[in-house]
Amino acid sequence: MTEPATEQREAAAPAEYSLRFPDSWWHLDLDPSTRDASIRRRIEAQVEKAPQLTREQLDGLIRNTRRIAREAHAQGALRAAGMLRILRAGSGPLVLSATTVVLRISVHEDDAEDLADVVMAAAVQIGTEAEGTGMPPGEVELVELPHAGAAGRITRIEDVDYRGTPVPTAVRHTLVPVPNTNDYLVLSSSTPNVDLAEQFYEVFDAIAESLRFDGGAGATEPAAAAGSPTNKTEKDK
Repeated sequence: MTEPATEQREAAAPAEYSLRFPDSWWHLDLDPSTRDASIRRRIEAQVEKAPQLTREQLDGLIRNTRRIAREAHAQGALRAAGMLRILRAGSGPLVLSATTVVLRISVHEDDAEDLADVVMAAAVQIGTEAEGTGMPPGEVELVELPHAGAAGRITRIEDVDYRGTPVPTAVRHTLVPVPNTNDYLVLSSSTPNVDLAEQFYEVFDAIAESLRFDGGAGATEPAAAAGSPTNKTEKDK
């Protein structure tokens, strides 16, 4: 897995934030008027060098990615990014995929809680949800992000409904308080490649650890990381 290299910057008043993604990741179009065609073009371009993928498998990837984009838009996501890689394996193609969706959650001042309380409540909730399902209860912890400070991290394996079929999915949510507000920025990352969950968690953590709050509209664009000639800076429109 690669370290984040592509910087994405979003306005999230009153603070701007920036994230860095691996170069192999791509912006997921959330606009209902363009996303279906955009996602199809992107995925078809990604798999054009993988002729062993059947049309049914390709259509399944397109449908699933459209579902993720549709749900992200419905939740008011600020942005979403994803990756797709097809590897040759002895028994057929191995499809690697993952997504990260960025949400901003506003908490009413009267309901504002300390981060530790939010994380504890999440731990109780997912423990309750896991009872009787046969799924592991997951892990909830407090972590320190290098540039954004204290954050909550929730990791679990959950069943995601895919056209009526539950698909085990490795999920890692990172909750970060937005400075000087009662809001949280939520980085929701997931992959259906449960057998490779630990490797994907490393990527998800690297993305979260790149988070910076830049303090306002007048902030300057940070320079690309040194020593990485492939780095590029992009701004979402």
